[in-house]
Amino acid sequence: MASSATAVTVVVTTFNRAGYLRVLLETIARLDPAPSSVIVVNNASTDNTDEVIASANLPMPLIHHRLRKNVGGSGGFSVGAERALAEGAEWLWLMDDDVEALPGAIAAFQPWMGTYRCLHGRRYDHSGKPFFWQHHFNAFLGVHFPVRGNVFRHRPVFHTNVGCFEGMLVHADVVRRVGLPDPRFFLNGDDTTYGWLIAQSEPVAYINEYVLKKARPQKQIDLGVRHLNDSNDLGRYCGMRNRGHLARYLRVNGRFNRWGFGLGTLLTAAKEVLRLVAVEHSLSGLAPLWRGWIESRGILRDPEWQPMPPVDPDRTTHAKETR
Repeated sequence: MASSATAVTVVVTTFNRAGYLRVLLETIARLDPAPSSVIVVNNASTDNTDEVIASANLPMPLIHHRLRKNVGGSGGFSVGAERALAEGAEWLWLMDDDVEALPGAIAAFQPWMGTYRCLHGRRYDHSGKPFFWQHHFNAFLGVHFPVRGNVFRHRPVFHTNVGCFEGMLVHADVVRRVGLPDPRFFLNGDDTTYGWLIAQSEPVAYINEYVLKKARPQKQIDLGVRHLNDSNDLGRYCGMRNRGHLARYLRVNGRFNRWGFGLGTLLTAAKEVLRLVAVEHSLSGLAPLWRGWIESRGILRDPEWQPMPPVDPDRTTHAKETR
């Protein structure tokens, strides 16, 4: 199985979290088996991220792809995926900068890499408890819902139709076919949509193996059927605005229902208000929600909107240039 490990390229997107990035790179250095290379997309960080990357001591090549401006998580993963393809990656392991890789993560993925081409492993939260991530996307409403119970009770793999860039392992051929992650999302909802797009033609797998640990603590409440984590005004704004992009992707795939999606938007707004009240104890985030909803309407009506196209092999030859 060593060939599968050497074909994995880790793609990290980071912005002004040098401390978390340092720890992540240290854990990547301890992976056994090791990935073939690491690409860090630096979203124009203004802290000491450059120094952390320059001083990293990894047993595999480390590529520092520094951007001239912050293009958000989705823009970073779009650039990172393009660069990984240009470098000849066979598998791309996408992750945020505020996680830690567990030493046997790639070995945990290996038994499944011959069956699935889009995989997610389990995560611990920052306190070492299992992090809840088992959802299914409802195209009628345009909303993903938690799946109750132990999804691994009868088998070690759970088929879902959503994605998460906090640990998605995806084959390069899938990225070429589906297209790069859509940078227009900036953040919030880009990975859910990307997983759904992949699931239109092949399964997205969630395996009963722990591969990552979240390093950044988050405020959250347990509602029984799901957890609500804290957010911020930018996340709220993007989450509501990006429903416009999600609706366009649903339309392209013949799955958009105007009335169902409208109801889903109301549910999304209600969830965000609940998050504000129950988790953050504030209503100051209502204005960003409203602005995001207004912009989502414009995206829905934009006559020039197009989905991300399949990857042109000639395009990736230019991805090695620093942006």
